[in-house]
Amino acid sequence: MSQQVRAIRLEAFGGPEVMQLVNVAPQAPGPGEVWLEQLAIGVNPLDVLQRKGSVPLPLPTGLGLEGAGRVAAVGEGVHHLAVGDLVGYATGPLGAYASARCFPAERLVRLPAGFSPELAAATLFKGITAQYLLKTTGQVTAGMRVLIYGAGGAVGQLMAAWARHLGAQVLGVVSKPASVARAEAAGCHSVFVFDPATLPTQVAQATQGQKADVVYDGVGRDSWAASLDCLRPRGLMVSFGATSGPPPAVEVATLNAKGSLFLTRPSLAAHTATAAEYQARAQDVLAAVTAGILRPRVWRRYPLAEVAAAHADLEQGRSQGALVLTP
Repeated sequence: MSQQVRAIRLEAFGGPEVMQLVNVAPQAPGPGEVWLEQLAIGVNPLDVLQRKGSVPLPLPTGLGLEGAGRVAAVGEGVHHLAVGDLVGYATGPLGAYASARCFPAERLVRLPAGFSPELAAATLFKGITAQYLLKTTGQVTAGMRVLIYGAGGAVGQLMAAWARHLGAQVLGVVSKPASVARAEAAGCHSVFVFDPATLPTQVAQATQGQKADVVYDGVGRDSWAASLDCLRPRGLMVSFGATSGPPPAVEVATLNAKGSLFLTRPSLAAHTATAAEYQARAQDVLAAVTAGILRPRVWRRYPLAEVAAAHADLEQGRSQGALVLTP
């Protein structure tokens, strides 16, 4: 077991500088837990929102929901994992930003042979997000038309590739021209640089006037009105993030006026609430990566001590793929 554990602690909300690197004592795993020596840690937009206080947490707190590493000790009642196993995870409890930690064994996913911890840390949270959004929320099938914001980002690239594999017409939205080629390479049939004034017309033209069956909007406030106008009658608006701020309150009559639209605000937690559902979604993601359907890309690696730089790159839109911390 690790003699010294380094972890990020948050005593107050704010900019990247509020994340403090501290030393904590190792723990013996309790019943149903393992002690995990981490080898790679994923960084996600939700981490940034939590650090800023946009998604409130009780303070003080750890941070991070995605990691991978090697099992170093197992607690009472853990029989499906053994010391030395390589595992990953993509849900709470919070505290992934650490060199080692205790973690509930039922929420750990054993990695297939040849599947590196770094790849797991770059894939599981984003991949399970893409999986539930496409297969459960939108129920995407061949012939559907889907509009995906952030198609050049880490989650968006996975969603574009998977939606195309499912047979959908994939329309991507990016924030700047430099991201167009990346979104096209990920699987988008058409890519638009975001302009709320022109996007609905562009989507209508690309779909021969039919518009989108599903819009996946992780932007929020700045894109809200345009997103609704990109949907066909009885289309589905999926608001799954708010990088520009929370979307405005919705008048039910607006959904009626724009064609009896459906609206949902899903979460990863609600789609992985049981260990069985979580494991099934994770296995679908691992299988998709192994089959080459998904090709996650690690854009940059940072030592744990440089987590502030990782957050700044993500928050300022500089990242072009997954960000990974190395303990």
